[in-house]
Amino acid sequence: MLFTSYQLNGLSLKNRIVMPPMTRSRAAKGEVATSLMAAYYGQRAGAGLIISEGTQISPRGQGYAWTPGIYSPEQIRGWKKVTDAVHENGGLIFAQLWHVGRVSHTSLQPGGAAPVAPSAILAEGVKVFVDPEGNGPHNGAGEMIQHSMPRALKVTEIKAIVKEYEQAAINAIAAGFDGVELHGANGYLIEQFIDSQTNQRTDEYGGSLENRLRFLKEVATAVAGAIGKERVGVRQAPLTTLMGAIDDHPEETYIAAAAMLNEIGVAYIHIAEADWDNAPVMPVAFKEAYRKAFTGTLIYAGKYTRERAQEALENGWADLIAFGRPFIANPDLPYRLEHALPLNEGDRSRYFGGAEKGYTDYPLYQPALALS
Repeated sequence: MLFTSYQLNGLSLKNRIVMPPMTRSRAAKGEVATSLMAAYYGQRAGAGLIISEGTQISPRGQGYAWTPGIYSPEQIRGWKKVTDAVHENGGLIFAQLWHVGRVSHTSLQPGGAAPVAPSAILAEGVKVFVDPEGNGPHNGAGEMIQHSMPRALKVTEIKAIVKEYEQAAINAIAAGFDGVELHGANGYLIEQFIDSQTNQRTDEYGGSLENRLRFLKEVATAVAGAIGKERVGVRQAPLTTLMGAIDDHPEETYIAAAAMLNEIGVAYIHIAEADWDNAPVMPVAFKEAYRKAFTGTLIYAGKYTRERAQEALENGWADLIAFGRPFIANPDLPYRLEHALPLNEGDRSRYFGGAEKGYTDYPLYQPALALS
C-alpha cells in the first residue's frame, strides 16, 4: 500500500510517502527562500506529498536564525521558486505555517521585545543554540543559551495573530503551494494554547478544554475560510514533551481536538509520534480513537521503517506515512524504499545552516557495476 496512489481531497498523490517538515536553516537575509532551497525540495519531489519546513507567519513568530517567512512580497517570490521546482518534478507541496510563541529570544523579536505566549511561563531546559555568526538562537551547532521570559498575549493580540495565520495561508497559495499545514505540535504557539501545563489563562482562551482549543479552532476556521478546508492540514504531537509543552490528559485533549477539526472539515491531521530513546509509545487504542474521531486523512510520522509503515496502513491507523530524517540524505527515498535499497547516512553536523554541502549534494542510488 505504501507505494500506491492516494487521493487527498482532489489532489492525486503518486504514493503514500510524505516528506514532513524539517528545519534546515538555509533561508537568506530577510528570511527569504532561495534557489538552493528550490533545488533541495525539487530533488525530493518523488514523495507523494512534501510539507515545507516551518515557515513563520510574522516577524514575531520567528524562533531560529535563517528560517523562512511567508509574510512579505520577497518571501512569497522566494517560495515561488520552490513550488515551481517541486511542480516541475511532478510533486505536490504544502507550506507549514508556524508561530513559535515563547520558544524564541529577544534577539530575534522586533525591537528586542519579549516573546509572546498564552502565559508568562519560561520554556525551561530547552536546547536552543546561538548561531555561529551571532544571529541569535539557532538549532544548529553552537553555544546553548536559555530562552527569554515570554509575555502573556492580550485577547486583542490573539485575534491579530489569527489574522496573521489567515494572511499567511493566502500568501502561501499565491506562492504556488498546494495547501498549508498549521503547526500545532512540538511546543510552539498553537500547542502552547492547547496543553494544560503551558496555558494558565483564566479568560476564554484558558482553563477548560474547550477554551484551550479555542485558538486552534479560530485559526483553522479562518484559514479554511480563506483558502478552502480541503487545502488545510494540522500537525499534532499528543505524547511529545518538546519545548516543555505537556498536557495532563493528552488522549482526552487531542481526541477532542481531532473531533473539532473533523467538524471544521480540514483535509488531514499529521500526528508526530514521540521518537526519542525511551519515548512513550502511542497505544493502538489511541490511534483507533483518532480514526473514530476524524474522518479525513491521517498522516503518521516517527521513526517509521518500510515494515512499520505497511503495518500502519494495513491496520487502517494511517493513510499516509511521513519519513523525516531519511529524506535529508536520500533525495530518492521513495525509490529506495520501494526497491529495498540501502540508504545514505546523513551528516548531522550539516543538518542546520550552511550551503549545499550536506543539503543538496547527497547522491541518488547508483547500482554497483557488474564485475567483468
